[in-house]
Amino acid sequence: MEGRLLLKNCAVFRADGRVRTGMALVVQDGLIRRVAPDSEIPVLPGDWEVACKGRVVVPGLVDCHAHLVGGQLLPPTGNFLLRTPAARLERRKEVASQLTVGEIEALTRFALAQSLRSGISLVVEHLEAPLTVARALEVQARVAQQLGIRLVTGHSTHSLAGDSAAESCLEANAEFAQRYRTHPLVRGALGFQSSHTCEDTLLRRVSALGSELEVPILFHLAEGEDDLAVTYARHGKRVVPRLADLGLLGPRSIGARARSIDTGEAERLVATGTFVALSPRAHLTSERAGESLEAVLARHHLVGLGTSGHGTLWDEVLAAFMGLMRISRVGRLPDPDGALAQLLVNGPAELCTRIYSAPSGTVVEGCIADLAVYDYVPTADPETGYSPHLLGQLARSRVAWTLVNGRVAMREGQLLGMDFTELASDASAALTSIWTRARLSG
Repeated sequence: MEGRLLLKNCAVFRADGRVRTGMALVVQDGLIRRVAPDSEIPVLPGDWEVACKGRVVVPGLVDCHAHLVGGQLLPPTGNFLLRTPAARLERRKEVASQLTVGEIEALTRFALAQSLRSGISLVVEHLEAPLTVARALEVQARVAQQLGIRLVTGHSTHSLAGDSAAESCLEANAEFAQRYRTHPLVRGALGFQSSHTCEDTLLRRVSALGSELEVPILFHLAEGEDDLAVTYARHGKRVVPRLADLGLLGPRSIGARARSIDTGEAERLVATGTFVALSPRAHLTSERAGESLEAVLARHHLVGLGTSGHGTLWDEVLAAFMGLMRISRVGRLPDPDGALAQLLVNGPAELCTRIYSAPSGTVVEGCIADLAVYDYVPTADPETGYSPHLLGQLARSRVAWTLVNGRVAMREGQLLGMDFTELASDASAALTSIWTRARLSG
């Protein structure tokens, strides 16, 4: 049994915007063991005390869909985003084929360090490294363990290089996922890129392996008009019905970047229990598509936000809030604040609980101790405990401490055992090497 970690004199966050001030938390063996008024929990010999000084303690955030490596390789410049979807896809494929394991390690370490500094305790990674799948996934797992952050990672396998290459990538991914089925921090997912880049043969194999191994399945879900058009032209179905018929929708499925989903398809996602990861910031800079945000949120509570490799989770929060307010102003969403809390906190908590089989997402006794202390002392109504615009205040505040699985990963803004500037330098060197080989200008 490990010693106790005490968070003293803190304000305890609730997703409904209320806080409890003057509290203390006891963390032990990866769980929140006690939450009580500060005066009721004394510091005992051997305890590690975190002096919160009134600052707010929040459940660790979840990046429900990331491209930790790919997002750094091709930044979202205007020049790149104005290319056609097919041209962007081809460029991503070309650059991903240039990656070495050492470069993947440097870029992953830097991106996960940035996540910890943002109060993120779990990242769902969609990696593309077709020439070195097994070693790439393994190095990502090792980096996550070194930093002390939760990571779910799977490979973005596709059929664009032929059936043999796709099968090789998938088998390497499956072997990794099987070995990490019960790891306390790292879990493997079976990944494929999207409906329009994958043949039925590959997707049937993904479905069969997912059922056999009982691991998450990660993919882009109706990410744009190209995905819809190509899927329909080749298979006579839209994306959601096709994936459903192939057995790829269900409680272990994570459908990301959903941009072209109609009402009936949203209801089908609800019926199958599929988790949907939205990236509203990316939607603002992409080609126009359907209003998936409204279609999904009106019927689905298994939703969360993902960066998709660019920007921060708080960028996604701002973009989501803009979209929610637009929907609310025409009378189709009565509670935008509740919807935002669902996207940022409640939905991702359900995803974490599904993967790690432990309650999460709230600061209560018995939940996993994935926590962040923000440099923000909230003001709350003395009668109700309500703190107006709490999420907005957190978006502007620095994260001081990040705890994952009950262990301190960052202390007063400093990563434990890591120099952030050195990680940034290593990532910069890796990008310079890749861009030189791929003949990129930056």
